[in-house]
Amino acid sequence: MSFRRTVTNMAGNAAARRAAPAIASRGIRQFLTKAIDGFPGFPGAREVGRKYLAKTHDIDGAVKGVIEQHVRLAGAQGFVTNIGGVVTLAAAIPANLAGLALLQVRMAAAIAHLRGYEVAEDRVRAAALMTLLGEDGVRDALKGKEVLGTPHDVAVGIGEIDPTVLERITTHVTQALVTRVGGKYATLAIAKGIPVISGAVSAGVDAFGTYSVGRYADREFPPHIMIERA
Repeated sequence: MSFRRTVTNMAGNAAARRAAPAIASRGIRQFLTKAIDGFPGFPGAREVGRKYLAKTHDIDGAVKGVIEQHVRLAGAQGFVTNIGGVVTLAAAIPANLAGLALLQVRMAAAIAHLRGYEVAEDRVRAAALMTLLGEDGVRDALKGKEVLGTPHDVAVGIGEIDPTVLERITTHVTQALVTRVGGKYATLAIAKGIPVISGAVSAGVDAFGTYSVGRYADREFPPHIMIERA
């Protein structure tokens, strides 16, 4: 059985969905470090934010530029797949989805940085991760008491974030990503056998999903106490 088919089956298997978060939780700090602080060939959130602020000299304009850049990158299937393999979260989901998560967390963190949040703080990192759920996903998580607040609530909380809260957020986001695998492959199945169309559909799904996360992060990180963007 191929890896893709194995993961697709996982998306519909409740036991696998319960196991996947445990795998991801062990590596979440490494994942967030890579997504937000960057690594060779992948600039961190602060650097990306500074780049667009230097271009626009306007915070909202820089936020727009950050979102547009990440939407373009999400549509570049080869790029997304290649960066996916560097994160431990890929142990639970295929490289393409891991790569998208890496891009989307960096995008959310860059927006937070531009708006004055300290992205070195665990709670801001957790909030950036939460934005991957989207507004509807966070609303459902709140109803189910899987999380205790919106990304903004988490970001502006007082003091250190409780490790159990970070683990709960990680678990819920990872469950959502694993489940999303099945939905994406179901969409691509419509175009099966027509590679050009299949690739276009996949790129469109990833780009639109990234745009949605960016717009949500834009709303969840309104202007905050300003910090030095260095």
